[in-house]
Amino acid sequence: MFGLLLILHILGAIAFIGPAFIMPVIRRSAKTAGQLQFAFDITAKLAWLPKAGGTALIVTGVWLMIIAKMGLSQMWLNVSILLALLVVVAIDGVIEPRLKKIMKIVPKGQADEAPAEFAQAMKQIAPLELAVQLLMIAIVVLMVVKPF
Repeated sequence: MFGLLLILHILGAIAFIGPAFIMPVIRRSAKTAGQLQFAFDITAKLAWLPKAGGTALIVTGVWLMIIAKMGLSQMWLNVSILLALLVVVAIDGVIEPRLKKIMKIVPKGQADEAPAEFAQAMKQIAPLELAVQLLMIAIVVLMVVKPF
């Protein structure tokens, strides 16, 4: 049972962490309005993946803690949980609402250059996305190394 839960936990982590790394890259690679619209459509369709992965991650993580009789006694685990909560708040509470506003800037169905407002708005979100990516790296390191 523990092995199966661990596999589901790792798959949940991949589903939670993977899109946070790839979605900003997809959005930043778009140069024209048509590419931007396509990039936003793709990232909108993939938005369910980190939510499902995060849910699986939490459920399997708690279950693993119960089976291992670990509780919240390990500092690396407490820090990982805190960082994961920060990631969720940053993505759902800060980045996604701003992206929805930015999507309104992008003209529909055009293949010309992206509006200047788009570039400025994406520059404001880029540090937030980078912070989320760094938090995710820290979570992975904590989960693998278990330093304290």
